[in-house]
Amino acid sequence: MLKKKDKYVVAVVGATGAVGNEMIATVEERNFPVSELRLFASERSEGKTLDFQGKAVRVEILTDKVFDGIDIALFSAGGNRSKEFAPHAAKAGCVVIDNSSAWRMDPEVPLVVPEVNPDDLDWHKGIIANPNCSTIQMVVVLKPIHDAAKIKRVVVTTFQSVSGTGKKAMDELLQQTRELLNSQDINPTVYPHQIAYNCLPHIDRFEDDGYTKEEIKMVNETKKILGDDSVQVSATTVRVPVFRGHSEALNIETENHISANEVRAVLSAAPGVLVYDAPEKNIYPHQIVCAGRDEVYVGRVREDKTIENGINMWIAADNLRKGAALNAVQIAEELIKRA
Repeated sequence: MLKKKDKYVVAVVGATGAVGNEMIATVEERNFPVSELRLFASERSEGKTLDFQGKAVRVEILTDKVFDGIDIALFSAGGNRSKEFAPHAAKAGCVVIDNSSAWRMDPEVPLVVPEVNPDDLDWHKGIIANPNCSTIQMVVVLKPIHDAAKIKRVVVTTFQSVSGTGKKAMDELLQQTRELLNSQDINPTVYPHQIAYNCLPHIDRFEDDGYTKEEIKMVNETKKILGDDSVQVSATTVRVPVFRGHSEALNIETENHISANEVRAVLSAAPGVLVYDAPEKNIYPHQIVCAGRDEVYVGRVREDKTIENGINMWIAADNLRKGAALNAVQIAEELIKRA
């Protein structure tokens, strides 16, 4: 368990990646009480430095011996490294907040979105899982509606930016865009097909039932975070040629009737949500408007006239912030409150 202190030794594991960079920036922006920041990455990053609070911090090579004296470690180094190193960190007395999928469905590990299920932090055993980016922004919106009208079923289609894959994917989108504008041949390496000017209904690997691993994550993680296995989720996840920010189309069926205006009112009072819904003025969520922002934007709220208790909406959020780095830092902030 985290001991109460005035300031904490914080580590970022996977510091040189897109999410790692965002974690460092978020810790600084939110004035997290840091006595020392330590940065870890693979051997490829040896000798690099990253800026924090106006100072250059050297990136260290990650080993299983580095965690003594570290209070909190924000992991974003992939599932394999998390499986290997997070137990060492926890054994050394460090609380790990892991951004990979390695621990999310482990029954011994809480899967936490602070606006939704902060009390689950009380039973952590040294490792806390950060949910999938597309799940995070969805459950922040679903929880207030679930409390108000009890959700029976959600059908979600995601429109996910390439930054969800990482820096190599962002570089590939930029390169392909240049190549197309210069009438050059496209040779995809990160994705199986061209991503520039294209949409791919394919995120992570396909399973035997035809769903992708990303779609299955959204189903299982939503139930775990909401603490309600009765909520049915059907997901289709799509990679789109956008650098940053995920959007989602939600169709929600509830047990009890709730009007579109009531949904707006409920969500307007919900933490982490910004109702951005005036389509007659061309005001609705999209990736550009939410870039760099902490909130999940909600708009296009309307009643589904094909079922008795149905609501449609469109949501958008910055996947590198609320979908990853910010949620992890908010978990750390909540841990401090409970220390």
